Amino acid sequence: MVQHLLIAGAGIGGMAAALACSRAGWNVRVYERAAALSEVGAGVQIGPNVTRLLHGWGLQDALAAVAAFPQHLEVRDALSARELGRLTLGTDMQQRYGAPYATLHRADLLALLHTAVQQTPTQLQLDHGLQHFSQNASGVAARGSTTEEIRGDALVGADGLWSPVRQWLLHDGPPRSTGHLAYRALVRQADLPHGLRSQHVTAWLGPNLHVVQYPVCSGDWLNVVAIVHGQLPPQHNSLEHWDHSANAADLRASLAGVCNPLQDLLQAVPSWRLWVLCDRPPMSGAHQHAQGRVALLGDAAHPMRPYLAQGAGMAIEDAAVLASALQPGADVPAALAHYARQRWQRNARVQARAIRNGRIFHASGLVRWGRDRAMQLGGERLLDLPWLYGTGQKLSNQ
Repeated sequence: MVQHLLIAGAGIGGMAAALACSRAGWNVRVYERAAALSEVGAGVQIGPNVTRLLHGWGLQDALAAVAAFPQHLEVRDALSARELGRLTLGTDMQQRYGAPYATLHRADLLALLHTAVQQTPTQLQLDHGLQHFSQNASGVAARGSTTEEIRGDALVGADGLWSPVRQWLLHDGPPRSTGHLAYRALVRQADLPHGLRSQHVTAWLGPNLHVVQYPVCSGDWLNVVAIVHGQLPPQHNSLEHWDHSANAADLRASLAGVCNPLQDLLQAVPSWRLWVLCDRPPMSGAHQHAQGRVALLGDAAHPMRPYLAQGAGMAIEDAAVLASALQPGADVPAALAHYARQRWQRNARVQARAIRNGRIFHASGLVRWGRDRAMQLGGERLLDLPWLYGTGQKLSNQ
């Protein structure tokens, strides 16, 4: 008997879940409240723990066509431009972990997942968000933006940071503001002076701030993210709708003391978008991932700060484990409970490590001095993350 999976949300996590679960034999229907699939212009880094899964889903060529594959990651002092540490990526990362480290535009990642989903029987309904649900021993019933009742054997909330499915399931209120603002920009490399173009990842660390830059779109564009301590400007009264048009003057004022090379890069960027960083505390138990026939995935379950570059990665890992648990004919509550047990501790660890990294990145005083000293003595060892990138995770290439 074919089982029916309902997925709320058609972002990166929702599309990954649709692909993996359809390949596992489920009839999948995805409901997206937006009228079109889109990802606001921003980059994403995916480590070998993620590219390994995409390759396993047959997306190696599609990924290679749109991603950049930096040869190294360097960490620099934002005030002096001095190099603090370096991690070799490229073929070294491929040899260590069996898959490359990639950087790409979020829209390109969503598009390649969507293209793969279109080759399955998955049904995608846009402009049709799920409003509420109920569940019992026989299944799940949800209502969308129409009066139609939608029935399935399981429901996955992959509907992002402000997930309605999470609120119906956990009733735990909205995400919290972190007190950090992220200014994001994409600029064509050909439009930059030659000295500002880059094909590697650079993280600039300063007191109460940091800037990350890396190539996307096969290296043709440079993604730049500047994160500073601050609150939402008074004219923007909505945390949920985070994509605000930002004033470059505000960012320049926040980064007034950084080194000349970084100032030159900031001056060369024509426009910025402002993102208010929000998250939740690290997961405290499997109950936050699934209850009964309803599961949460990605930011709906474990929104995290971007200081480990694993938000999209953990959503894709969630999708792989979900599909592995939902084998044809599976007892759904038991399968989702297994998925939750497999995922919550790893996601909690990544959430906690991201919070810790933010404190280290933005350190001042003696903590900053100790960070820099440790980085100089053991940069490669400190920057490499075998526990995160390694092949020992209980994931599946369904």
